Amino acid sequence: MEMPQPSPEILARKDRVVQRLQSVLPQDAVIHDPAETRAYECDALAAYRCPPMVAVLPSTTQEVSAVLRICHEEGVPVVPRGAGTSLAGGSLPTADSVILGVARMNGVLETNYDDRYIRVQTGRTNLSVTGAVEHEDFFYAPDPSSQLACAIAGNIAMNSGGAHCLKYGVTTNNLMGVTMVLMDGSVVEIGGAHLDAGGLDLLGVICGSEGQLGVVTEATLRILHKPEGARPVLMGFASNEVAGACVSDIIRAGVLPVAIEFMDRPCIEACEAFAKAGYPMCEALLIVEVEGSDAEIDAQLALIKDIALRHDPVELREARDADEAGRIWLGRKSAFGAMGQINDYMCLDGTIPVSELPRVLQRIGELSDEFGLKVANVFHAGDGNMHPLILFDANKPGDLEICEAFGAEILKLCVEVGGCLTGEHGVGIEKRDLMLHQYSASDLEAQMAVKDVFDPGWLLNPAKVFPLSTSEPRRSAALAAE
Repeated sequence: MEMPQPSPEILARKDRVVQRLQSVLPQDAVIHDPAETRAYECDALAAYRCPPMVAVLPSTTQEVSAVLRICHEEGVPVVPRGAGTSLAGGSLPTADSVILGVARMNGVLETNYDDRYIRVQTGRTNLSVTGAVEHEDFFYAPDPSSQLACAIAGNIAMNSGGAHCLKYGVTTNNLMGVTMVLMDGSVVEIGGAHLDAGGLDLLGVICGSEGQLGVVTEATLRILHKPEGARPVLMGFASNEVAGACVSDIIRAGVLPVAIEFMDRPCIEACEAFAKAGYPMCEALLIVEVEGSDAEIDAQLALIKDIALRHDPVELREARDADEAGRIWLGRKSAFGAMGQINDYMCLDGTIPVSELPRVLQRIGELSDEFGLKVANVFHAGDGNMHPLILFDANKPGDLEICEAFGAEILKLCVEVGGCLTGEHGVGIEKRDLMLHQYSASDLEAQMAVKDVFDPGWLLNPAKVFPLSTSEPRRSAALAAE
């Protein structure tokens, strides 16, 4: 994918920029040696790499403000970075940019159990938010597969979800307020210790904005009481299409599981070899989990199992205790690592109406034959958030390009059946040129007009989200006007 070339004028000013950054940050927080900046040259979309000019690691909102003010005055692009787990190239640098990492901003600032919120610095990892409150029987609901490593900053940028988003929603449903620093160094407070603040829904604009509008340094998050109990059931089916039809019927019946996860045979085989969770060797597998009291769980699972039996499952297994429940989830939680052990892969992220699952899964199989690349499917089936893993050989010339073309066709398919390009990974660079497939030119113009307000110089996270054919002329004009 084409990335904008570095500006010779900015690169020539590197020494002065570094000197100014060192004047407001500790010496070890400014990384400018080319050998050391290579650590920031990519995120989890590792097929594309570009070392930044400089990387900085501030520890406070005030330090972030000082960094952005300097970069604004110098006309230097800034790429915000959480933990670097983006699968869409969301934090890929340009050669003339400053990477602003929030990894050192990981503190808990306030906890309020009566009003059910926690305020944290956004470099804190997703799982450690629950870790900070679980001793009081609370938890933070969004649970991306990378939750052990991913940062709240990235979760907000991409509006991340996870296995349990069917019941609890994604980041935007659990985000109450933010402290955000604009490109000129201004600090703004949006929302607060309550949901749905009055006035314009600026919080809804910021969540999912992929670092285009500002750098979120602090977040107020909703925390919830842990449920009385939870129990999963594992279902094996003879085909992807039958499993997809079962998901559609569960949702149609009005029951609301906390999670419905889907895995196909290639993924099942890889996960079983890796985690040895005891999965049946079938064509498709569903993991459905419900929560509540024992009576509520029994009633919900009775209905779900009755629906499953109409689809002739090859296996139907309800967890009898915590150990069995853990083993049912073990393989699913290990899926991406298990696939990585056997093949290079590109993980997609499109959403579709649940009723379209059988059709879309069948078409993905047809496309796999057409492009000559295998696909493993593992995704949040309950809300139609698909994660096809396209397997390819990174060392085989041309394979990556075929993989990208295949992926583009899958994402176009998602849009064509009434879905969209992304559910939780964001657009980044991976899908920016597909935005014209989902949005009209006037739709994109309206989105870019919002960026004009927050970042009139177009210095934040360049070359992301918007097709270069629409954004680069606008960016060039903005830089010329500065």
